[in-house]
This record gives sequence, structure tokens and C-alpha cells, in this order.
Amino acid sequence: MSDKHYNKFKRLFDVLSSCIGLIVLSPLLLVISLMIYWQDRGSVFYFQKRVGIYRQEFTLIKFRTMKNNNITRLGKWLRATGIDELPQLINVLKNEMSIVGPRPLTKEDVARLGWNEYRYQYRWNIFPGITGLAQLYGGYGARMSCYLDRMYSKRKSFMFDLLIVFYSVFVNVIGKKHVRSFLRR
Repeated sequence: MSDKHYNKFKRLFDVLSSCIGLIVLSPLLLVISLMIYWQDRGSVFYFQKRVGIYRQEFTLIKFRTMKNNNITRLGKWLRATGIDELPQLINVLKNEMSIVGPRPLTKEDVARLGWNEYRYQYRWNIFPGITGLAQLYGGYGARMSCYLDRMYSKRKSFMFDLLIVFYSVFVNVIGKKHVRSFLRR
């Protein structure tokens, strides 16, 4: 499949998946929103500027998992399951992100990692994703994340995206720790 066709098909998949996900998960999203609000009457969402495709900044949306610089009890569970990432489906609908792609970074992260150099340009030619290889394997550091992002950019295909989504669903069901343990074998 050519890049042009892949990109069109991927965008259709992203929009349909996001719409279906938001509709099907709306009861869960509502319950989590209420739980976060009741926890301390603060904002339900966390907003942060991130660098997206072609180095364009956008505002990433996540469920808030911290209070006074400490992870809350609910936040710990949301992070362990990856459910804190579900509001990013809105970023996907806004065409700022994709379901699958490299992790969206802050400008500070990009500078700290030294990923402003030309050799990392491949990373900025694809949409960042809610999930991706680096997100699934996580915990290995910047060099491994860079390697996984480059591998994804070279091997991207609809079937590869579906495989990544498949494993990501298991993260939400059984937790990151268990899925990462399985993937590292």
C-alpha cells in the first residue's frame, strides 16, 4: 500500500476508532471524571503542550492523575491501566494525533533528548500516537524509544497498527506491567 493510501486509510481508522471508542467508553469516562472531581473538586483533565507532526504544537488532553505533585490513588490505577490516556481520543478527532504513532513529547523533552537534529526528522513526519511501540515497551530509556519510533516509521502498515492496538487493549485490561513483561520475553 502506498504512503498516500496508507495515510488516508489510517485517518479513516483513527476517526472511526475514536468515535466508537468515545461512544462505547462514555459511561466509563463519565464515572472516572466524576471520581476525579469528587476526589478534590479540581479539574478532571490535565492539559499540556506537546510537539506533533511537522513539529507543530498542540494541547494534549489526559485525565488528571496528580494532586499537589503527588500521584493520587485513583491516578495510580489510571496510569497502570493506561486509561488516563483515553481523553486523547479527542486529540485524534481534532487531527492532532493518531491512534498509533510515536509518543508526543514536550518541547523540553525534545531539547533534553537532543531530538532536534536532522537525523530525528523521521519522527516529526508522522502523527504522534496514543499508543505505539515505545509506549508498549516503555521503561527502557530514550535510546530504545528512539529505536522503536524509527522501527515503527519504517514498518508502518495497517496490520502493524492493528497489532499494536491489540496489545494496547490488553494494557487497559490487565495493566502495563503484565503486558510489558510478556513483550520483553
